[in-house]
Amino acid sequence: MNNESLTPKTDLNSTLGLESPPGKRRRPWRWLAWGGLLLLLALALVKWGLNRDTAEVRYQTVEVRRGDLTVTVSATGNLQPTDQVDVGSEVSGTIATVEVDYNDIVRAGQVLARLDTTKLAAQADQSRAALESARASLLQIQAGLEQSRLELERLARVRQLSGGKVPSGREMDAAEAALKRARADEAAGKAKIAEAEARLQVDQTNLDKAVIVSPINGVVLARSVEPGQTVAASLQAPILFTLAEDLAKMELHVAVDEADVGQVRDGQQATFTVDAYPERTYPARIAQVRYGSQSVEGVVTYLTVLEVDNSDLSLRPGMTATADIVVQEIKDALLVPNAALRFAPPREEKEVESNAGGSLLSKLFPRPSRTRPEKAMSDGPKKQQTVWTLRGNQPVAVPITTGATSGTMTEVISGELTAGMPLIVEAVSKAR
Repeated sequence: MNNESLTPKTDLNSTLGLESPPGKRRRPWRWLAWGGLLLLLALALVKWGLNRDTAEVRYQTVEVRRGDLTVTVSATGNLQPTDQVDVGSEVSGTIATVEVDYNDIVRAGQVLARLDTTKLAAQADQSRAALESARASLLQIQAGLEQSRLELERLARVRQLSGGKVPSGREMDAAEAALKRARADEAAGKAKIAEAEARLQVDQTNLDKAVIVSPINGVVLARSVEPGQTVAASLQAPILFTLAEDLAKMELHVAVDEADVGQVRDGQQATFTVDAYPERTYPARIAQVRYGSQSVEGVVTYLTVLEVDNSDLSLRPGMTATADIVVQEIKDALLVPNAALRFAPPREEKEVESNAGGSLLSKLFPRPSRTRPEKAMSDGPKKQQTVWTLRGNQPVAVPITTGATSGTMTEVISGELTAGMPLIVEAVSKAR
């Protein structure tokens, strides 16, 4: 029965030609060997391609040069007039007229505005009438004084002629008291006159101050009053006008950082720019470095005043300016770019693996080499630093001692550098 069941399968293999030839055995390991060989070949091609794409490092250089070095300190501030005066009113009232406007040039004593003087004039007239009344009262008191004096003299003669019998002592005492009262009334009358004169002077002064005049020769910067406006000067004099004495000479007030203030001195030269004229540079000179500090959000600065010539009147009060103060100038110095001081060459990060360690893929596909910059030498107390030059297309370290810096260039005090020597400032990767 078993032979019968195998017969159809044997016939089918014969029909399809799948029957193994006699004397030969199947060898599947050959196919596996060929497949493994092709895989290794493919992996080798991929690795060769990766190595071919590995980046080649080349360097960008800048030559050392000799030149002048200017060290500056930057600060920001605002332009101010040299003498700015706020003009107000010391008396209350209603503005009757305004005589000037913005940008008008005024002279000392020129009328700027007038207040309504109706009430002030009436008060002055009232004080004047009170003075006249006090003077009249004094005349009346003086007449009574004269009468009391004459009466006392009469009684004294009568007493002398009567041999002291008349008048009585009581009458003599009364006459003397009346004379003293008259003299006291005269003194009180004189005091009332003085009081009335003072009151009249105050009212007259208030009347005069109703006319507001300019205290200086200058220009009107601001006007904060209009005709018909009520001015109340009970507690504080309101500001009506702001005048600048001379806009041809101005001041620039800048805030110098506490880290830089030790380098700033009176008399140093400076330049500044304003947003209104970005292509123009204005000269200035340090006039004062104030000792008082200013702290804003934890930042400590010191107010520095610069003198500015504004003969063409192109600058205006309140403009924001950025000043560069020249704190040091060095002639014919050996200079290197700051980019060369910041540069440090990359170094290969070698990955060492043991033969037993790592997988087959890690050996066939090693990670691309990574580079990391070496630590540049930090600034010490003598400002020792390291720059790099090319020798045989390889970076070579050159230790130097640096001095002043302008932010882009730095002075070299000592070191094996000469003018024209190339220094590396950047490493650039280029595919091979």
